[in-house]
Amino acid sequence: MSEGGVSTQQVLTSLIANGVIFGAFLSVFLLLRLKLKRNYEPKSTYDLISDEKKPEPLPPGLWQWFLPLLKKSDNFLIQQAGLDGYFFLRYLFLICAYCSISALYIFPILFAVNATNENGQNGLDVLGFQNVNRPGRYYAHVFCGWVFFWMFMFVVYRELYFYNSLRQAVLSSPRYASKISSKTVLFQTVPQQYLSESEFSKLFDGVKRVWIARGGHHELEKKIAQRDDLVNKLENALNSYIKKAIKQVGKLKKKNPEISISSDITQYVPEKDRPTHKKKPIIGQKYDTIKYATENIPLLNREIETMQADSINADPFNSVFVEFESQYQAQVASQVATYHVPLALAPAYIGIEPDQVVWLNMRMFWWERIARNLGGIAIIIALLCFWSIPVAFIGMISNVNYLIDQLHWLEFLRKLPEDLFGLLTSLAPTVALAWLMSFLPTFIRMVAKFYGCASLQLVEYFAQQSYFGFQVIQVFLITTLSSSVTSTAVQIAQTPTNAMGLLAGNLPKSSNFFISYIILTGMSISSGTLAQIIPVFFYYVFGYLFDNTPRKKYSRFTDLDAPSWGTTFPVYTNLAVIIFAYSVISPIILLFGAAGFFLLYVAYLYTLMYVQKEAPDLRGICYPRALFQTLVGVYLGQVCLLGLFSVGKGWGPIVLQVVGIIVTVLLHLKLNDAFDSLMHYVPVDTMKPLDGKSDTPSFKNIYREESSEDEIKELPRFSIRKYEPRNSMAQTDKMSSLISDRTIEIASNTKYNEKSENHITWVPLLADGPSGTIPHAPFYKRFFLPHIYYSYKAVKAKLPEIYGLADPDLNTSEEDLASAYNYPAINAKCPSVWIPRDPYGFSLHQVDELNTVVDISDVNATIDGNGNIWWKAGPPSAESIYDDDPFSDENVTPL
Repeated sequence: MSEGGVSTQQVLTSLIANGVIFGAFLSVFLLLRLKLKRNYEPKSTYDLISDEKKPEPLPPGLWQWFLPLLKKSDNFLIQQAGLDGYFFLRYLFLICAYCSISALYIFPILFAVNATNENGQNGLDVLGFQNVNRPGRYYAHVFCGWVFFWMFMFVVYRELYFYNSLRQAVLSSPRYASKISSKTVLFQTVPQQYLSESEFSKLFDGVKRVWIARGGHHELEKKIAQRDDLVNKLENALNSYIKKAIKQVGKLKKKNPEISISSDITQYVPEKDRPTHKKKPIIGQKYDTIKYATENIPLLNREIETMQADSINADPFNSVFVEFESQYQAQVASQVATYHVPLALAPAYIGIEPDQVVWLNMRMFWWERIARNLGGIAIIIALLCFWSIPVAFIGMISNVNYLIDQLHWLEFLRKLPEDLFGLLTSLAPTVALAWLMSFLPTFIRMVAKFYGCASLQLVEYFAQQSYFGFQVIQVFLITTLSSSVTSTAVQIAQTPTNAMGLLAGNLPKSSNFFISYIILTGMSISSGTLAQIIPVFFYYVFGYLFDNTPRKKYSRFTDLDAPSWGTTFPVYTNLAVIIFAYSVISPIILLFGAAGFFLLYVAYLYTLMYVQKEAPDLRGICYPRALFQTLVGVYLGQVCLLGLFSVGKGWGPIVLQVVGIIVTVLLHLKLNDAFDSLMHYVPVDTMKPLDGKSDTPSFKNIYREESSEDEIKELPRFSIRKYEPRNSMAQTDKMSSLISDRTIEIASNTKYNEKSENHITWVPLLADGPSGTIPHAPFYKRFFLPHIYYSYKAVKAKLPEIYGLADPDLNTSEEDLASAYNYPAINAKCPSVWIPRDPYGFSLHQVDELNTVVDISDVNATIDGNGNIWWKAGPPSAESIYDDDPFSDENVTPL
């Protein structure tokens, strides 16, 4: 079997095997989509998300849904998936589109250059760089690389401009500006003198509330955990108790259908059959669960309430949350140099949701932060080194044909059927690699918390960086090098001086393994995402076996999966890196890359719109990092070409390639410099009003009495002419004709008039548009003028309407806001107990007996004479007890 034949066979086998999997998974999805709506269209079918985010159902039929799905607008995507989901979809589509367009000019040029310069290759290798044996032809690769890599640098600039404009428009909108997280800054490493609400508020203007993070709650948390566990045991025991009674009644009614049933459950379940538990497994003493919980829950409640009341006296951590009067004051406070001592009152974070705080990291001192930062990095590096061993082994398997030449005892593998041999060298390594990488995300998040990340958003951000490192080094570089070394091991052993040339000559052949990897990801992962085999299995099999209470059934039905962006982005960013690295060396990879990313785009588009709920809000921070990480593929592609030119001794192409790398580095540095600050903060001109005095959702004028426009004075001696404010009456009137008069209610019960909001005056660079408007233009103009067509004003005009309104789920209770950033244990309340209402009154009897011990209710769920539990709404509050009769309601919904 020839080498070229092996590489071609790998790709063909991978295509066939993954095609079968793709067809099977897609068939499952198409056949079950309309039958199992809870699993395939829950967001549009049931009331599991807010009404404003509930999408219209897609058309029924096997294929009728496809085109309407692809035609969904950007506004729809943002509304359904949030900023993070929208930018993830945009990234998938961006790579797909760029590969497709690049193939249009790279294929005709490089295929012709490579295929007609025979170097003894066959199969797919004929189309690759390895088939070129004349250095004079390297110029085609140089210039194609220039266009491909530099054009992507412009695309990154364009996308960063768009991201920056959209992020600013969203974060300064009424929806975000009215959030308490947008107005709250977390300061860490706070000096002892400022660990006081009154003292800290003196540092800044516009302080509204101060929360001093306090520790010493370990015992309180332990008590709360005991109480929660005991309440959970009580709920399970009561459900089991009622089921036993119903089962016994069923037996009695079979003997005597006319028997009168009492609501006293003790008549049907003897003392010895009551639910029990052990404090210690196996050897522990048995306790009657209901009696034990009834006696101990009140005791725990009293202890917890006493400890919660005394929480103000707990020792303070050295972290402080500060809510300001508006987003503007918070943004200013987060950026100023606050304290004269190094590393004090730093770092400062804005936009952290109360339920996303990692409280363990609120107490770090400056020296501890340094130690843990270094320790976290050391752990990641060590893990990278350790993980390379099994990954390198997988890379060797991908070139098993060459491995057999070195290890003769593996000769029996050559006797395998050709199809089986193809599976061994293509599908098996890629599946093994994907399986191996699945263990990392959980561990990386643990390291992120040890590193000192202050919030779950920062944990995901850390995970994105670390997991990308694993993906590039382990999935790409180690696999590439091990594959190349394996294929040349015999030749290197015979002629060590030719090692560099042999490795460079065989490096392009590794592209066949990655083509198989792209096929696996594009076909099997995309179709598997749609088919949801594992979620469906867990929902129906595990639900049937383990969901034996109303709460468990309700939770399984209503809890939707959510993506984890910190470990989702890197997988596909690395895939893009692989494609970019081999785009000029083995251009055929662009075809598979375009197809694979398109399939992934469709799969995630459907899943994010109709299946998964919106993940915890990261405010889109993963997208610019993914764009910059993709540039790793640009550098690898350029460096690999440089190495190949060096081996081939093409001196002219070498010089040009060095020039190409230098230009790329300079462009990269300028992009970093231009956008770094803008990607972390909200600019002042997007928050403050046009007239400099009015209030906006982002700005509250706390200086109203201190200055006015009339007080602006001419600068002494240096002034040439009197200063005239930009927002003159004429300009204001002009702008008024361009914006809406609509008034929006925001959470603080103040009214926001769009006229008072800052609208940037745009002076058109093109002659065909009136002042203050953005003219229509063909695509090529819009593509090359992002500073106009992706400007803040242009993007803001296209935001979904929901961003102009306050979030309906926004908590505006003054009591809740006042305790928003308290340690969670301080506000923890005793959970309620939910049992189903039965036809015989057993549940009512239990509610009467236990309502003084714990909040208990039997509404919104029923249990029939056969022990089947049904529910029609969620766990009720204590006030809703007895307000309806579930047995008279025909709309009770089962699992």
